[in-house]
Amino acid sequence: MQLLPTTSPTPEALAVFAVELAQAVRPISRQWFRHPLEIESKADQSPVTIADREIEQALRQRIAERFPQHGILGEEFGLAHGEAEYVWSIDPIDGTRSFISGYPLWGTLLALLHHGAPVLGVIDVPVLNECWVGLRGLGTRLNGEPCHTGARDGLSDATLYATTPDIFDAAELAVFDALSRRVGMRRFGGDCYSYALLATGHVDLVMEAGLQPYDYLALAPVIEGAGGVITDWQGRALTLSSGSQVLAAANLELHRQALDVIRAVPRG
Repeated sequence: MQLLPTTSPTPEALAVFAVELAQAVRPISRQWFRHPLEIESKADQSPVTIADREIEQALRQRIAERFPQHGILGEEFGLAHGEAEYVWSIDPIDGTRSFISGYPLWGTLLALLHHGAPVLGVIDVPVLNECWVGLRGLGTRLNGEPCHTGARDGLSDATLYATTPDIFDAAELAVFDALSRRVGMRRFGGDCYSYALLATGHVDLVMEAGLQPYDYLALAPVIEGAGGVITDWQGRALTLSSGSQVLAAANLELHRQALDVIRAVPRG
């Protein structure tokens, strides 16, 4: 099955375009990083800056010029033409709290969805000049070189990441605690970079909640293309209509064991 009709760009060409998009807005994010910024709070109390808005506006303009028939979902400016067969998802700065506090492990996330399912994903980390691109069925590359998830398949040897325990409500925190007690090591921080590290074999599990579609849609092709598994906490594939809970694992066996722990936690 082809990603697009034969008259449209190939999947590889779309991947090149997506990477060009991400790299085109690097100067905007770098311009504002570790510089004084006015920080606003959105309705959900999450922070937003001029950098978030300028990056998303620039990306929307470039996508609309190249693919006017495509829809666009962005964190800052919402959904346009969501009924389209192909929809781009944009998170201009994944990790705004890291960005405004001078921590370098934030990134720009881009995904292309076909009928609501992500088929192309980009994690671009401007400060480190690192860019992951994943294509469904065609693998994942880091700066042009193939990358793969790790082989550890036992929880007791695994490293588990979450951006912060604050993303979990009380019931979710109990689930995360149950899983983290079974692993070899747990760490916090990283935002999208934790998933990028999983795609390159350094991290084994990432478990998070409180996410929006633009937070995770780009991650799925990257993780899956590298040999990993990423779903919601019930083991369902991630789509435009998925909920806020995400579990990523380096391989099927590790994912299965993590799901078993999740399902065993008593629900109130």
